[in-house]
Amino acid sequence: MVRTTGQLLIKGGTLLTPHEVMESGFVLIEKGKIVAVGPEAALGPLEGAQIIDARGMIITPGFLDIHVHGSMGHDTMDGTAEALEGMARFFVSHGVTSFLPTTITGPRDKILAAIETVDRWSGAEDGAEALGVHLEGPYISVEKRGAQPAQYIRPAEATEYELFFKKGGVKLITLAPEVPENKGLIAYALQKGATVAVGHSAATYEEVMESVSLGLSHAAHTFNGMGGLHHREPGTAGAVLTSDQITAEVIADNIHVHPAMVRLLVRAKGIERVVLVTDAMRACGMADGFYELGGEEIVVQDGVARTREGSLAGSTLTMDRAVRNLIGAADIPLPQALQMATYNPARALGVDDRKGSLAPGKDADILLLDDSLRIALTMVKGQIVYQAKERDAL
Repeated sequence: MVRTTGQLLIKGGTLLTPHEVMESGFVLIEKGKIVAVGPEAALGPLEGAQIIDARGMIITPGFLDIHVHGSMGHDTMDGTAEALEGMARFFVSHGVTSFLPTTITGPRDKILAAIETVDRWSGAEDGAEALGVHLEGPYISVEKRGAQPAQYIRPAEATEYELFFKKGGVKLITLAPEVPENKGLIAYALQKGATVAVGHSAATYEEVMESVSLGLSHAAHTFNGMGGLHHREPGTAGAVLTSDQITAEVIADNIHVHPAMVRLLVRAKGIERVVLVTDAMRACGMADGFYELGGEEIVVQDGVARTREGSLAGSTLTMDRAVRNLIGAADIPLPQALQMATYNPARALGVDDRKGSLAPGKDADILLLDDSLRIALTMVKGQIVYQAKERDAL
C-alpha cells in the first residue's frame, strides 16, 4: 500500500464516470472521498496536493464483484480471516475494490462460520473491501444445483435463515422461488436490507413473476443454473430477460455463456440491468489441477473448472478479463462494459450512494487502466493498494 495524506489529485487521463466520458479529466480526493470531478482545464490551483499523472490512462470507478467464492487457493467457506485477506489482495490486482464473499450450499454450521467470519473481519489494509455476504444456497433447486452439493439443499426454514441474518450482513441471497417454503424468505430478506435473486432454479415464468411481485429483483449468473428459454414456455430465463424489475448477472468468460447470448442479454435487458460477475472459485489465479468446492473435488483444465460429472463449477475468471471479453467477443463499448462492472452492481445492492461511479461524496475507489485495459493502479478509499510494476511509485 502507498499511504496518502492530505489531498490527492489524479489528472490528465480519460475519465469514465461511467455515465460520462471526459478527455483529460481530473479527480480530487480528500480523506478517502471524492471531492471534485471535472475537465482538467477547469482545475484551479492546488497547493500541497499529491499528484498522479494519468496521461494515456483511463480513470474509472473500481469494480464490484458481487458473486465470487474465492481465489488463490482460498474460499469464503474456509471461514477464516486469512482466506478473506488472500482473496481481497488478489482482487485489487484485477481492479475489484469491493466484493461480496459468496457462500455455497452446505451444513448450517459451515455457512454460519463463513458469515460470522466476514462480519468480524476488519478488512485487509491492502485489499478490496467486503460489503457483506452473498448467500448462494442452500435454498435452491436440486434439479439446477450445478456444482452445489445436493445432500445439503433444503427448503427455507425461518429459524435457520433468521440465524444467518443475525450472524452477519447478508446483502444478497440467491434462491429457487418455485419452492413454496422459500417465498417467505423474500419478504424477510427485503426487510433486512438484502437483495433477493433467482438462481439455481427451475422456476416457471409465472413462478418467477410471482416472486418479482414479492420483491425479487436480481438473477444469479443468467442462463447458468436456471430453466431455459422456449418459445412456448419462457421459463426462468424468459422471466429474467423480460422483467424490467430484474437485474441480470452474467459470467463473461466465453465459457459459461456464448458471446452471442451475452449480446442477446444486453439487448433484452438494456445496459442498465446487466451486472458482470466472475463466480470465481479457489482455483482463480492458480494453475490447472484439482481443487475443492462445497466438499466436492473440482478439476481445472485449461482454466475451466468442472465437477467429476462435468458440470461447470464456478470459474477462474477475473473482473478485468470479463470487461475485456465483453468489449471483444460480445462487442460491447468500453463505457457500457465498465458500467456493468461498477455502477450496475452497486445499484443492485443499494450501495450506489457511495460506490460505483466517480462523483463528489463517494468513496475514492478508483482504477487507472492502460491502453490494453490492464490494471495500472487500484485505489480503495483514497489509498493506493495496487500498482503494476512498470508504474513509478507515487
